[in-house]
Amino acid sequence: MTEAWHPTAPGVLRLPSGRLVRGRALRRPVPPGPLPTYAVHLYGKEPPAVPWEAHWLRWPDFRLPHDPAHARILLHEAWTLAATERVEIACGGGRGRTGTALACLAVIDGVPPDRAVAFVRRHYDARAVETPWQRRYVRHFTL
Repeated sequence: MTEAWHPTAPGVLRLPSGRLVRGRALRRPVPPGPLPTYAVHLYGKEPPAVPWEAHWLRWPDFRLPHDPAHARILLHEAWTLAATERVEIACGGGRGRTGTALACLAVIDGVPPDRAVAFVRRHYDARAVETPWQRRYVRHFTL
């Protein structure tokens, strides 16, 4: 088991199960402290390589993932690994796509889909999940 994120570290979201996941903006430097052990990078083009295991999910800014089935697989894997690893979800700005993915993780963790966006906005970033179609994506996210 890897040392977990510090629960009060910037960008760390505690899911109802107790799993900790960090959201962040790829445009900003990596925050101080431990590095992720697993990441899902949500970007329209392939993001720069990082020295930890990272998976690219093609997801253009202000949009939805190109492949929703692949998104479900990667997000389930991230949720599973968050029980024992430092998992990071990141996009360019750390709000829209990242917030949407974090809300989907909350759904996997048991938060009702119609409450997941509010959960992420309350516990991660008040402006997370930026577009109406991102909110709709979360409401219809299936396990």
